[in-house]
Amino acid sequence: MVPALIISVGSLLLPETPNSMIERGKNEEAKAKLKRIRGVDDVDEEFNDLVAASESSRKVEHPWRNLLQKKYRPHLTMAIAIPFFQQLTGINVIMFYAPVLFKTIGFGGDASLMSAVITGIVNVVATLVSIYYVDKLGRRFLFLEGGIQMLICQIAVAICIGLKFGTDGNAGQLPKWYAIVVVIFICIYVSGFAWSWGPLGWLVPSEIFPLEIRSAAQSINVSVNMIFTFIVAQVFLTMLCHLKFGLFLFFAFFVCVMTVFVYFFLPETKNVPIEEMVIVWKEHWFWSRFMSEVDYPGIGKGGPTTHVEMAKGDYGSKLV
Repeated sequence: MVPALIISVGSLLLPETPNSMIERGKNEEAKAKLKRIRGVDDVDEEFNDLVAASESSRKVEHPWRNLLQKKYRPHLTMAIAIPFFQQLTGINVIMFYAPVLFKTIGFGGDASLMSAVITGIVNVVATLVSIYYVDKLGRRFLFLEGGIQMLICQIAVAICIGLKFGTDGNAGQLPKWYAIVVVIFICIYVSGFAWSWGPLGWLVPSEIFPLEIRSAAQSINVSVNMIFTFIVAQVFLTMLCHLKFGLFLFFAFFVCVMTVFVYFFLPETKNVPIEEMVIVWKEHWFWSRFMSEVDYPGIGKGGPTTHVEMAKGDYGSKLV
C-alpha cells in the first residue's frame, strides 16, 4: 500500500510535457512549459518542430502497420532487444529471490532479509546517480560501463560460489567473511544495473520512437519486458537447482552479448530532440541502410535537419 500511496501522491505533482500539451491543443501553455524546461525565452524553433511533429502524427491512422515499414526497422529492433536484454541481465533474479540467495550462501533468515533490503537501498541510490549523469556522460557510456560492471560481478560471484560449493551444493555454509564478499559483489552488480540498464531500458525507447509509431512501439517494448520478467521468475528456481553457480555465468553471457549489441548498434541519443532523432539513425553505420532518401530527403547529407527546415524545403509531406 505504501508504494501505491507514494505513486498516487507523486502523480499529482508530475508536470505535463510540452508534447502532451500540444497534442491536446494547449499550445500557449506548452510554449510556456518549454521555456521553463530550457531556461531560455527563445524556444520558437523547437516549439515549431514539436507542433509540426504533432500535426504529422495526427494524420497517422495505422501505427502498427507503419511500425513494420523498412524505415522503422531500427526502432522495432530496439523495442524488442532493449527490454529483452534488460531482463536477461538477471536483475529480477536478484531482486525477487535475494533472501533465498543470501540464505543459501550462508546468511540466516533475518540476515538474508536485511541483505535484500541492502540491495534495494543500493538500487535506489545508484538510480539517483543515473539521473544526475545520464545527460552528462551519455546513454551509451552508462550502458557500456554498467554492462562491463555487471559482467565482472557475475563472473566473480560465480567463482566465489563455485569454489565453495562446487557442483553438488553440499559444502555447507559459507564463512561469514566469504558471504560478505559475495554480498558486496552483488551490491556492485545491482548498482551497475541501477545506473545503466535499469532506468535507460525505459528512457531510451521513450525518446527514440517518432510520434507516429510511439504508441505501437511502446506497447511492444512493455510487453516484451513483462513477458520475459514472467519467464525468468518462473524458471529461476529450476535453473538454480540444475546450474548452481553456473546460473550467474548464464546471465553473464547475455550481459556480454547485450553490451556488444549496444556498442555496435545503439547510437548516442544524448541531447537529441525527439523530432530530430531520425538524423541519428541516418548517420549510423548500420541503420542508415534502412533510412532511404525517399522517406527522409536530404537528412544527414547537408539537407534539412529539422521539421521547420524540411517544411521550408517543401518536404511537408515527409515530416518525421
